[in-house]
Amino acid sequence: METAQILQKIEEKYQKMGVPLNTMLEGLLYSTPTTYWDYVQTDALLGLQTARTNQPDEMVFIMYHQVNELLFKMILWEIDQVAQSENISAEKFSKHLARVSRYFDMLCSSFEVMGDGMDLDQYLKFRNTLAPASGFQSAQYRKIEFASTELINLIDARFRDTIDRNTPFKNAFEHLYWQAAGKNYQTGEKSILLRLFEKKYMGDFIDFMEDYNDINLAKKFKQLPKETQEDVDLINAMRHYDHTVNVKWVIAHYNAANKYLGDGDIEATGGSNWQKYMHPKYQRRIFFPFLWNEDELKNWGITNLEGYKVLS
Repeated sequence: METAQILQKIEEKYQKMGVPLNTMLEGLLYSTPTTYWDYVQTDALLGLQTARTNQPDEMVFIMYHQVNELLFKMILWEIDQVAQSENISAEKFSKHLARVSRYFDMLCSSFEVMGDGMDLDQYLKFRNTLAPASGFQSAQYRKIEFASTELINLIDARFRDTIDRNTPFKNAFEHLYWQAAGKNYQTGEKSILLRLFEKKYMGDFIDFMEDYNDINLAKKFKQLPKETQEDVDLINAMRHYDHTVNVKWVIAHYNAANKYLGDGDIEATGGSNWQKYMHPKYQRRIFFPFLWNEDELKNWGITNLEGYKVLS
């Protein structure tokens, strides 16, 4: 593009903003060059790791979870490209789901960073300083769930018959599947893990649940024209995402916990029964149940992790 054309387009852009072209160009005279460290905010990013103990491998644990949170943010960004799009095509829908699945593939394989990157004796020392904190308290991960599926699919299976689309969001929130990790259902008492989590995020969560009630990925799929819903590539992308998040990622997390916590001898820092809470065959969390057949649903989280069928 010629210089004159570029200047014309720049002038048009800034006219719409009410900024004279000469003012903008003069400002460039005083601007400083962009550097990598300023653009990425390297100093700020590398200053966010604060260990609580003298165990060196605690830094691995901290940085690993911070990387997870950055990936969760990338995932939410991609989901939003679908959720906020009108008249979205099967190609665009599939493209963003493929990106999200790749991020979760990274998360699944990254457990080796922790699994082989921390000494067990060090972990068992510094983890005792973490209670009642838990990865359970990742707000971004909960938002990924809300943005992916209809709320009924996140309700504890024991209570789904009591919940429908007319149920107040606050009541539905009290029966989400992950409440089981922090609530005694005989007494109704919530653990400090759950109380602190809700104190910080419950209002934000309920607003988010309401915002995504009609634009989550499952609803967006059902709003597509019938012929688009039958697009095999899109269906496979949906199934791959569902399986990757709700079986592959969960099992990878479960196996990592099992390596460090053993056969149930040690409870999670948050106090949950992690063996039952984490395993997909107990959680029964499925984002798009309408895209799986009866046998696949029955054996969710039990059969070969890579054994689901790709449609053709």
